Amino acid sequence: MNELDRVSELFKTFSGEKPASVVPLPLSGSDRHYFRLENHKGKSFIAATNPDKKENEAFLSFTRHFRNKGFPVPQLYFEDKENNSYLLEDLGDLTLFSYSQKVRTSGIFPRTLINVYKSILDILPKFQIEGYDGLDFGVCYPRDSFDKQSMMWDMSYFKYYFLKLAHIPFDEQLLEDDFNRLSGFLLQVDCDYFLYRDFQSRNIMLRGDSLEPWFIDYQGGRKGALQYDLASLLWDGKADIPYDIRTYLLDYYLEQLEKFIPVDRNSFIEYYYGYVLIRIMQAMGSYGYRGFYERKRHFLQSIPFALKNVEWILKNVSFSVKIPTLLYVLQDMINSKTLKKFSRHNEKSDLTIVVNSFSYHKGLPQDPNGHGGGFVFDCRGIHNPGRYDEYKHFTGKDEPVIRFLKKESDMEEFLMNVYQIVDQTVEAYIERRFKNLQVNFGCTGGRHRSVYCAEALARHLLDKYDLNVILNHREQASWNQ
Repeated sequence: MNELDRVSELFKTFSGEKPASVVPLPLSGSDRHYFRLENHKGKSFIAATNPDKKENEAFLSFTRHFRNKGFPVPQLYFEDKENNSYLLEDLGDLTLFSYSQKVRTSGIFPRTLINVYKSILDILPKFQIEGYDGLDFGVCYPRDSFDKQSMMWDMSYFKYYFLKLAHIPFDEQLLEDDFNRLSGFLLQVDCDYFLYRDFQSRNIMLRGDSLEPWFIDYQGGRKGALQYDLASLLWDGKADIPYDIRTYLLDYYLEQLEKFIPVDRNSFIEYYYGYVLIRIMQAMGSYGYRGFYERKRHFLQSIPFALKNVEWILKNVSFSVKIPTLLYVLQDMINSKTLKKFSRHNEKSDLTIVVNSFSYHKGLPQDPNGHGGGFVFDCRGIHNPGRYDEYKHFTGKDEPVIRFLKKESDMEEFLMNVYQIVDQTVEAYIERRFKNLQVNFGCTGGRHRSVYCAEALARHLLDKYDLNVILNHREQASWNQ
């Protein structure tokens, strides 16, 4: 049984009927696969499959615990432990990261975004302190605390998957000695709190007009120090929070924390920057493995942000623990010509992508660059809203047509396939420094399905890559005639 059939059967067992639609969601860096399902009344659900039974057990146990506490985590509707799958409440598509990218078009960190972060920091101490009470740490995976072993794993991950693959030289024994000293230093603080582990912008969903934060992907949770999750959020690489705002949000968090427990601020901050350092190393290990080794562009794009963070720390933080070799290696890393070469993945590409919608009745769009390449996607296999009188005077940019295509067609699955095909070519073109690519979507009238697809692809490309996108609806001139 393939995964689509498995989640369909999961839904049927839960609801008594097969889903009206099943759409795979984009893959992340894990082996978990997610699907959005709709019932015949238009209500949506999220199904997850994951072959790691212990990770599933941790997630399901934590979800039940946090829901009982009244925390904003998805409702668990149904689970099939034998088939490693479960059904969850659909929290939508807007993550903190995607919202941040949307509102920071001019590079400014707006007050609305600061307020969203503050609303998240209102809740974080509840997870850490109230969430700790009564939680079954026996299901934690792979360990029940962020202890010395866990820290050494993270730093070794950084050493072998980032430093080695980036060709940064180091003395194995001296660096290992510093890792031991740093982990010993970090474990001097109180670690009897819930540590979310991956408390970062892609694991926080925003819902409704009020942008209320909801939380996912806490299956790596365990006992640990308060500082770690705060470091994960405020030093999340591509979130790229300005340093003055990081300081402001650090102070705001401490104000909220003091509503729960007494806080020695100077001591907290001393250990905080140590946890920032180990969190950055853990993240860079992931960037190295997924980027250098697996050649996934998204992770390579994060490296310059991490390097900028490390550089700031080396210039502005004095550590009371002696870690001279580690600090030397980090400085060497910042100066590395190899990493400066990889940093080009974060620079704006010279590639311009022209995305067209068109009507087949009027022929294919011409390529003004004379290359004659690119893609033409035929949208006529998608259920056509233009066949119905109530939609004839709208276009694929209008909400009634958007709702129709999401609910009454296979459009989302069609677009997921388009994204995979186009992304592969875009990344090759960026790597080879090509200048132009054209992507065309055709339908009968060039008004509904093709327009919706062109708009969706343009958003996808701008969200994922730093390049130039020109959007052109060729038949637009005739819409109002």
